[in-house]
Amino acid sequence: MKNRIYNIIGIASVICSLSSCADMDYRETEAYDKEYVSEEFSRIGGFLTDIYNTADYDFGQTYGGAILGSATDESQTAEMGSSIEDFYNGSWSSTNAKSTMWSSMYSGINACNHFLSEFQGLTFSSNTYNADYEQQMFRYKNYQWEVRFWRAYFYFNLVKQYGGVPLIKNEMPYTEINNLSRNTSDEVFEYIISECDTVMANIVKDYSDLGNMALSDATQDGRVNDLAAMALKARAALYWASPLFNTSNDKERWHKAAQYTAELIKECEGRGMELTETYENLWATTNWSDATIKKELIFCRRIYGANSTFETYNYPAGIEGGSTKANCPTQNLVDAYEMQATGLGINESGSGYDASDPYKGRDPRFEATIAKNGDTWPTAYKTTLETFQGGTNGEPIDGGTPTGYYLKKYCHGAIDLRSSSKYKTDNHTWITFRLGEFYLNYAEALYNYLGSYTATNLEFAVSANVAISIVRNRAGMPDFPESLTNSQFWEKYKNERMVELAFEGHRFWDVRRWKEADKYFKNIVQMKITKNDDGTYTYTRKTVTRQWDDKMYLFPIPIDEILKDPNLEQNPGW
Repeated sequence: MKNRIYNIIGIASVICSLSSCADMDYRETEAYDKEYVSEEFSRIGGFLTDIYNTADYDFGQTYGGAILGSATDESQTAEMGSSIEDFYNGSWSSTNAKSTMWSSMYSGINACNHFLSEFQGLTFSSNTYNADYEQQMFRYKNYQWEVRFWRAYFYFNLVKQYGGVPLIKNEMPYTEINNLSRNTSDEVFEYIISECDTVMANIVKDYSDLGNMALSDATQDGRVNDLAAMALKARAALYWASPLFNTSNDKERWHKAAQYTAELIKECEGRGMELTETYENLWATTNWSDATIKKELIFCRRIYGANSTFETYNYPAGIEGGSTKANCPTQNLVDAYEMQATGLGINESGSGYDASDPYKGRDPRFEATIAKNGDTWPTAYKTTLETFQGGTNGEPIDGGTPTGYYLKKYCHGAIDLRSSSKYKTDNHTWITFRLGEFYLNYAEALYNYLGSYTATNLEFAVSANVAISIVRNRAGMPDFPESLTNSQFWEKYKNERMVELAFEGHRFWDVRRWKEADKYFKNIVQMKITKNDDGTYTYTRKTVTRQWDDKMYLFPIPIDEILKDPNLEQNPGW
């Protein structure tokens, strides 16, 4: 196993970056030895912030502007030759292993193990006479539970991507690291769930209600608490129960996933949490501070400093500040948005869909997520999008949308990238866990456990259908009918999940854990729009084939890791 898997920080160097979690208010720690770092609270806090900074998000930073959704049927990047294409053009291999997650997650695990090994039992003698010494010690003692949460989270990211991976629970020499074998995926999931149980029992539950242990110099927003641990446990259990990892369809795994998710939802609701009233507010600039939005967010990662990186990547070509790298929603995704009045899909009889006016009367989440021909987008520009062939923002201009659409979700349309503008940046927050996801997770787990989407029992009083309706009703969509067959329900559930969680980083993993990539990832559909002489439009679908091989359900372990560790077996097919 290559040494970077366990890139030992060691006694001699600790480097902290404050690229996120700005609300944690820690000062940057330069590279100093263990004794120096251990002298003061702020230096230990800086080390912890570096661990938080390892958490993943997807604002296009990994693939040169492309997001992971553009490796799925959610979107296609406008940039030809983007590295995201390697996932479906035959270039993906163990030598081109897309190994960012492997290296970053093991780096984070190493930092967690180092913290738990080297920075426990400190008393901070230089701070003893500080007025807030007791409060700082309280916070410091909570750090170990935050660290153990992150270690479990990093392992979750690894297991969903690679299957079983080596479990490194303590610091150890390189010679031992480079001779480890892979633990099974079952062992990794069991470890994650066990760690979450321990964290839940010990970590602070509410940082806004610490009584005389509260600190006046820093807000605690952005720290993980017991709800974050419950959310990780519930999500991990759902993945573990899914076909990719549950090859025998063990019903007890679905039972546990439903149980853990129900416990999380009950706890959230008991603390006054609920879905925010307006769907698009979830990614508003104030989502981390506005109580009417924040009430849905279990944990999110604030990106440090106002910026416009995501807008720079995704604003339409053809405007000043527009991009040639935009992640353009596919017609596959557009088709997933049902008709609002009937709650039926566009291809279902009686839906009310009109092919000559294809966007009329659709699920309101469509307008919140996707910019279409004729929209005023970005809102700051007050110009009308022309995504038709030969239009201002369409093909064949460089970067013109190949699908007929542009992305709204996570973009702040009020940001103005024109040279004359003074409003070029704003806050961005990546949603890691939110309540809306877990209503859907609960529905999936319960359906697979009880075998019916309307069923309840003494343990689960809320059916899968009712849980889904909570999410749909927030968007102004009607309930699922109760006359669906199981197969019809499953298709509508997957569709609902694609719509509600679009571009939040789920689709890439959902389709894999369901083992249905041969159904969804072998092609995408583009919409080619032609403007007619009379001002009407003609809509022509174009199917684009992509490569899929079942070995792609799991990532290849990077070949240099295999060469370092003779006991590290490659995933099948790679």
